[in-house]
Parts: sequence; C-alpha cells; structure tokens
Amino acid sequence: MPRVKKVSGLSVPVYSLTGRTSGTLALPKDIFGQQVNKQLLSQAIRVYTTNQKIYTANTKTRGEVEGSTAKIYRQKGTGRARHGSIRAPIFVGGGIVFGPQSRKVRLDLPQRMKKAALISALSQKAKGKEILGISGIDKLSGKTKEIVKLLQKLTVKNALIVTAEKQDNVVRAVRNIPGTDVLPVNLINAYEILKHKILLLTKEAVAGLKK
Repeated sequence: MPRVKKVSGLSVPVYSLTGRTSGTLALPKDIFGQQVNKQLLSQAIRVYTTNQKIYTANTKTRGEVEGSTAKIYRQKGTGRARHGSIRAPIFVGGGIVFGPQSRKVRLDLPQRMKKAALISALSQKAKGKEILGISGIDKLSGKTKEIVKLLQKLTVKNALIVTAEKQDNVVRAVRNIPGTDVLPVNLINAYEILKHKILLLTKEAVAGLKK
C-alpha cells in the first residue's frame, strides 16, 4: 500500500492518474462500516464459484452404447458364466457404471443475502484499509501504459477498479494487465471484491453504491 496521511472516519485518499493525492473520498458507513459476516461471505463465494463450473464429461451406460441386445450364448451347458448382453460393463466396449454425466448445477442466493454479502465484503475491505479512491479515470485514452504507471505509483499489483457505468476506454486500458480488472457498480459482487487485493473506487461509483 502507498504511504498516505491518515484520514479520519470512513474516508480514503483519492489519487489522480499521475499517482498524486487529490483529496479524500468519504465512504458511507451503512455500506462500508458494517459488521462482517464471514459465514455469509463463504456461502456467497461457494454459490458464485459453483455457478462458474461446467460439467461436460459424459459417459454412456449399457443402454446407450452400440451392440446387440441378444443373449450372447445360452444360459446353461457352456461351462461359462452366464451373461445376457454384449453391452454389459464387464465386456470391452460395454457401458460404463457410475461414470460422470454432463449436468448443469445452479445454486441460488436470495437477493437480500446477495446485498448483505456485498456489504460485508466492502466493509471487510474498508477495515483492512484496502480501498483507495481514484479520479480522472474518464480521461483515459485507453492505453495500457496509463494504468500501469498509476498502479506502479500506488505499488498495487492486484486491483479491482469500480466505475459508475461501463467505460470502454477503461476496459481497453485494463484488459492486458494480469491481476487487474474493471467492473461497473451494477456488476460487482462479493466474490470479485474479495478476489482482488485492492479496491479502486471512483466518486461516481460510491454514489452508485448508495443507490
């Protein structure tokens, strides 16, 4: 974290694109100053990560593989074990028993719990002093080096930039920087916040969070 002067209350220092301090940003206590519910955060992360998984592995059972359904030889008198079908799992080319099946797993989290988890994540970041303000981001030309220089000034390698709305120039500037992402306020969630070490907020983004 960059060395800055201590600020009182729930205020964080604001930095310009050149990495210089340009005032402070007040954070609303009802969003950034609440008690952290670790159990709820754990549940929210599990729901998010599970919904990102894709289960595409699929094996065929004995009813799906190709092969005759006729009894391969008579039941008695051969001296061999009795079998009914060449598609049985015991034979090469037969069906698979208890193999993986393609499926879609979706977990849901009620809207009120999502909101509470988001507030807990933001409050945890505020308590850990892992939130910084950023100004002038709308003036970016879209070149990666502009954001790289800012992150180097702040000595930050893993950051999430939160804007009031989607800004294509910021997205272009950030997309080639590993460990750094940008999201508008309406798309942030507890997982994305906790995934990144530092949270960079614009003044407009904080206003959007209030709404």
